[in-house]
Amino acid sequence: MNNNKKIQFGWFIPTLGDTTAFSDPSKNIPQSMEHFERVALAAEDAGFDYVLVPVTPYCWDAWVTASFLIARTTKLKALIAVKPGIIHPLAQARMFSTFDQLSQGRIYVNLIAGLSEKDAYAEGSIVSKEARYEQLEEEVELMKRLWTEEGVEYNGKYYQVHGPRKTLENFQQPHPPFFLGGGSAQAAEISAKHSAVHLFWGDYPERIAEQIKEMRERAAKYGRGEEIEFAMRLQIICRETEEEAWAAADALVTGADPTWLSEVKTMMAESVANQRQKELSQTVGRKMTPHLWTGITEVRPGAGVAVVGNPQQVADQLLAFVDAGCSGFCLSGYPHHEEAERFGRLVMPLLNR
Repeated sequence: MNNNKKIQFGWFIPTLGDTTAFSDPSKNIPQSMEHFERVALAAEDAGFDYVLVPVTPYCWDAWVTASFLIARTTKLKALIAVKPGIIHPLAQARMFSTFDQLSQGRIYVNLIAGLSEKDAYAEGSIVSKEARYEQLEEEVELMKRLWTEEGVEYNGKYYQVHGPRKTLENFQQPHPPFFLGGGSAQAAEISAKHSAVHLFWGDYPERIAEQIKEMRERAAKYGRGEEIEFAMRLQIICRETEEEAWAAADALVTGADPTWLSEVKTMMAESVANQRQKELSQTVGRKMTPHLWTGITEVRPGAGVAVVGNPQQVADQLLAFVDAGCSGFCLSGYPHHEEAERFGRLVMPLLNR
């Protein structure tokens, strides 16, 4: 483990709604600017560096939400998720530059392509997931040129521009950092070329170490083998005692509606990363290790592996990923304002030593 490297911490803004129990609608916390701000302020006070503002069919708009949150915080950065084909790269490049300047560098870019085919089609995309990744890479390449060159001529498969004025100068040079999380070889290749941070979803630390080695080899082809960083996307359930933490974990998922559980099984079926989460959920007793738990994968699609335990146990489990080669974490927990406060108070001091 590189003890000289500062760990970067990200939290999550639940723009799809929040809860304290997936089994009880009365425990749901509805989408509102009041709640998003409460989560953002809790994350900032806890010492998190950034917040992930997601983009799914269930979420409020990421750009608008992030704009409000950055105006209401002082240091926190926004990791804004973007999908291919929604905004033309020229407009998007100008949006990022404007946000970057107005916030003085408080923005990161989260590259997303792995929507389900059903959701993508509903939103107007008629191409395959592979083609969406291809389109995403074209957007990244074009934005990078628009940020750094005058009079760009570009004739791509999906986009073209013919000598537009150079977009507004970025505050972060040469441009805001790219994050990308994905389990497919295509996602890994794009990340190796362009990402500042590659995000892994929860898995065994030993497997993450192997994947980091593979990713560095991919990135080395583009002269970026030592440049790319790695982070884990994980859920957190931390309490003062281990017994309290496991009780909270059980209360979060026990008794969830069977119809909803059945629907979750079919969501994001084409996502390689989500397929891996479902595979991990087959472990005996939902436990991958004494403190890595898969219960949340049953009640929501996406990154559902959770670290469960008392503060020292949670810190030790996270440090196992640092030892594997990670230098950051993008975390979440229910309800998000309370779990952020607990993590900052109980776990952050152990990790910052």
